[in-house]
Amino acid sequence: MKLAFILDPLDSIKISKDSSYAMMYEAASRRHQLYTLQQGDLAWKNHQVVGFARPLTLVDRPDNPYHWYEEGGTEEIPLSGFDAVLMRKDPPFDTEYIYSTYLLELAEHQGAYIINSPRGIRDHNEKLAITEFPQFIPPSLVTSQEQLILGFLTEHEDIILKPLDGMGGAGIFRVQNTDHNIGVIIETLTRYGTRTIMVQRFLPEIREGDKRILLIAGKPVDYALARIPKPGETRGNLAAGGTGKAQPLSVHDRKIAETLGSILYARGLMLVGLDVIGNHLTEINVTSPTGMREISDQTGINVAGLMIDALEQAQIHRSTGRMHLSTAQPPDLPHPDS
Repeated sequence: MKLAFILDPLDSIKISKDSSYAMMYEAASRRHQLYTLQQGDLAWKNHQVVGFARPLTLVDRPDNPYHWYEEGGTEEIPLSGFDAVLMRKDPPFDTEYIYSTYLLELAEHQGAYIINSPRGIRDHNEKLAITEFPQFIPPSLVTSQEQLILGFLTEHEDIILKPLDGMGGAGIFRVQNTDHNIGVIIETLTRYGTRTIMVQRFLPEIREGDKRILLIAGKPVDYALARIPKPGETRGNLAAGGTGKAQPLSVHDRKIAETLGSILYARGLMLVGLDVIGNHLTEINVTSPTGMREISDQTGINVAGLMIDALEQAQIHRSTGRMHLSTAQPPDLPHPDS
């Protein structure tokens, strides 16, 4: 296959932890062709969506983890010319990110295969998407109004406030009803009532880890990555200093994963990261879910291999569908003179 990865700058990727690198490494080991693009390399030109892509070769240099790739010259290639285009640009999900999803959706209409679906990414805010599944989520509130937040705090006494567009635990606050700074925290996060945020009851089970469950083609990987907060911290995110520990899915973890898996996959979301604290679903990550390397390193499960398997199967189905379309006979139509 000819695979294009839309990524952040390659020099910013830490290959010991990065799931995109794990997928590229697995694809290269199967002799698939790799290309890399950045968000700004997408363009609408001459009535088609193209990418200014560069061939990518992985280099095995254990003595220098920063020299892990070689890029070829830039080539202008229609996105429909790739067997799959993987959108792996990290948030923030800002205006430029939305513009990219519009271009990628246009490319889909021209025959490109985009993972994850641009519309699926756009329609599933990673914080708000959980509201579709109220049976699994903790008590939650979405608002920009200070009085509603204060009422929620009075009811639950210990709460978490977080922006709807953050990642890696950035901008998350834990507030208790004895906190004298609640007013300024609300003002800061809501920008004086002009920005909507999510508020959730604090889950003490976070001490056992914020579990990342990976869904690939609608099916859960058998192990989650429990991200355990460092002492004195309430965020388990690895970017916030948490420690990742792979653990088998619990019965309830699997129930959540299997309930959401087929629904999200039907929407074009092939790779999804569910965040679960205790028995509660807290986020649905669809932009660039991570955790593959840590799970693989600790369990021996080739998670990236499962993803490339799914892409190969999708390619077979797409090729079969195109073959059927190309060999289908046109319907019998009446002769113009009849």
